[in-house]
Amino acid sequence: MSKLYVAGIGPGDVREMTVRCDEALKSCDVIVGYTVYVDLIKDRYPDKEYITTGMTKETERCRIALDEALQGKTVAMVCSGDSGIYGMAGLIYELRGDAEAPEIEVIPGLTAAVSGGALLGAPLTHDFAVISLSDRLTPWELIEKRLFKAAEADLSLVIYNPASHGRPDHLKKACEILLKVVPEDRLCGIARNIGREGESIRLLSLKELKDAECDMFCTVFIGNASTKEIGGKMITPRGYKGI
Repeated sequence: MSKLYVAGIGPGDVREMTVRCDEALKSCDVIVGYTVYVDLIKDRYPDKEYITTGMTKETERCRIALDEALQGKTVAMVCSGDSGIYGMAGLIYELRGDAEAPEIEVIPGLTAAVSGGALLGAPLTHDFAVISLSDRLTPWELIEKRLFKAAEADLSLVIYNPASHGRPDHLKKACEILLKVVPEDRLCGIARNIGREGESIRLLSLKELKDAECDMFCTVFIGNASTKEIGGKMITPRGYKGI
């Protein structure tokens, strides 16, 4: 049966790609993906056929991957981070529908919440929520509601897609919502270019985060009421120390 892998390649550094993902990419005939993500892996798999599409072409490239697999090829649709967290796994299943072919195998990968959290220290040791500020597919009113409810529940937060050229003030607006519930000195962190050239981290308060410069290469972390700085790192205790 024809085979389609939907593979999370992690943040971009091959050392943070899973062995399972690496084996799948080595075994496939065709690699399909967003141009930026494909460029991260081309040097490691030089003998593969590559098909790429630009931003906002998710449906087109998923259809291409399915069509290539139906031709009898082993295909990998690559996603940055994890293939199921803001990735293409769900869309691939939607487009295939109830058909039995091609066979789909979803391969997980390190999402930015995990890899960025490791850079910052241990900000997600307790319960947390992941929210994207991109309103291209989700109404901003719903994003606002989710931010407020997560803050009200004292969850640590990971913010994906905090800002872009088309929505430069989304992170500021998000912080203004959070400040209705969360104190302005709440510890936050920014991880940028995770696993790539120019990798950096920064710790700051929620008040400072509201006016911080961020882009699509940043992942933002907002601590809960217990989060603290230890040795220059962002730590959210779960309570093990008191047991």
